[in-house]
Amino acid sequence: MSAETSGRPAAAPGVAAPIGSGLAAVAIDPATPRLLLPLARALQGINRLLMAIGMLALLAASAVLTSSVVSRYFMKASTDWQDEAAVFLLVGMTFTCGAYVQSIRGHIGIEALVGVLSPRLNRLRMALVDLFGLAFCCFFAWKSWTLLHEAWVDGQTTSSSWAPPLWIPYGLMSVGMSLLALQLLVQAGCSIRRLGSAAMEAR
Repeated sequence: MSAETSGRPAAAPGVAAPIGSGLAAVAIDPATPRLLLPLARALQGINRLLMAIGMLALLAASAVLTSSVVSRYFMKASTDWQDEAAVFLLVGMTFTCGAYVQSIRGHIGIEALVGVLSPRLNRLRMALVDLFGLAFCCFFAWKSWTLLHEAWVDGQTTSSSWAPPLWIPYGLMSVGMSLLALQLLVQAGCSIRRLGSAAMEAR
């Protein structure tokens, strides 16, 4: 299956393919509009940094949960803070790494139509998916920022005895969804440019 029909951006000549070769191999899509190139380059660096931090957060969550099980089983100690700390780490990792996963189109998708539709209709499908995804993520990001503002102004905390502030997970969610929306903006620009180029060639 080609990169064109799979919905994944093909690598530029001489550039490593963006799938399966580690963090350093994610290349900027050659179809990126010139106006969006600075944003694409910035996102490339930010995504790699956040993925590295996300790996550390996942290891930290594993260590916290392991210590929680040990302390609860052997010392009968309360583990409220450990459970919430692990949840905060996992929530932060999930949202802040979403833009990287989108940059390699690694999110779960249904590709039943890819082999049925023509390349032209697949390009149209990708453009529509990117635009609808962008609209949804923009709304989600806006709502996340409003929740962050409310949590910060009202001093909201969790209901546990540890009671950490809720602006922490809401802040991570807001940043992650904003980055995901920007990544989709870049990819929507690529999809629309491919669609336009194909239309011009067909004339």
